[in-house]
Amino acid sequence: MRMPSLRAVLLLAGKEITSLFRDRVLFAFMLYAFSLMVYAQATGTSHDLVRASLGIIDEDRSTLSERIVEAFLPPRFQAPVEVTPDAVDRAMDQARFTFVLNIPPDFQADVQAGRRPELQLLIDATAIMQAGIGSSYIQSIVAGEIARFLHPGASSSDVVRLNLRIAFNQTVESTWFTGAMALLQVINMLAILLTGAAVMRERERGTLEHLLVMPVHAAEIMLAKILANGGVILLLSMASLLAVLQGLLGMRIAGSLVLFFAETAAFIFVAAALGIALATLAGSMAQFALLFMLVQMPMHLLSGALTPLEAMPDWLQMAVQLLPTKHYVALTQAILSRGAGLETVWPETLAILAMGAGAFFVSLLRFRRFLSLQQ
Repeated sequence: MRMPSLRAVLLLAGKEITSLFRDRVLFAFMLYAFSLMVYAQATGTSHDLVRASLGIIDEDRSTLSERIVEAFLPPRFQAPVEVTPDAVDRAMDQARFTFVLNIPPDFQADVQAGRRPELQLLIDATAIMQAGIGSSYIQSIVAGEIARFLHPGASSSDVVRLNLRIAFNQTVESTWFTGAMALLQVINMLAILLTGAAVMRERERGTLEHLLVMPVHAAEIMLAKILANGGVILLLSMASLLAVLQGLLGMRIAGSLVLFFAETAAFIFVAAALGIALATLAGSMAQFALLFMLVQMPMHLLSGALTPLEAMPDWLQMAVQLLPTKHYVALTQAILSRGAGLETVWPETLAILAMGAGAFFVSLLRFRRFLSLQQ
């Protein structure tokens, strides 16, 4: 068996690129995915508390209760709205408030007497992210105002002073994290989708038979499809990182872009080989779309991009080590956010390269069998 010819691979890759650019709908979707989709996911999903709606039941009407109410300031909270006790249930049912803080009668007097009165905080937990973050904010604000009321000029804690030092993202910009993870999702999605769709498109249009009568081999056809579609994805990912993440979102890149794009190229190779394998299993474009969703979504959800691996069960943490997306997410965070070099991310690099070799070998066996059935 002869080695794949570079000339044949390049000629076939040129044909693939021409076919890709002629599909205007698909190319427009690619441009949208690497621009508006990445930007929308970065800015539309926030891990920060922004303009949370807050209702106040002030049954004390004291100086302390007024100070607590006035402490809830934008952009974390909207202006607090006073509500009566009998209107709370209806307001919560109508989703008017995410939080309702109930300040009981004689609250200031009980605080000054050291009786440790309780405040009631009602939370609409259907807004789960704001509910979890906002409750901590409210507790901190209330505790701080009480401490300053009892001891003017003192901090909220006279015993322990907490000095925060934030590394790698000092401004705690959630859009930097969500934007980078959105870009990773788009790269994974299109690498699988484009190469698999290229095979299915050739089959449905009848052009696959043209390739079978040419003096080319399955490995050359596969490499051409991976090179053409993967190259376009790599170029668009570069443009998206520089224009959207750095340009529009102001993300600070800590590490080497050359290393990141080299790792991205290796990951695209894995995903593209997987896309070809899925295409050989599907009998039509509709079946390929279903297989794509069954594979791509779990790969992204379990990669650590949305949920920390530490939050998963032990058996699942071991299982996700077999996913290339897990290693790609880890090295992306290390390179882009922490400025890590190859000496740090080499285990993930080796894992991706090994998975790429395995995926290509399995896909090549499947693709050869697929081509033999077309003859």
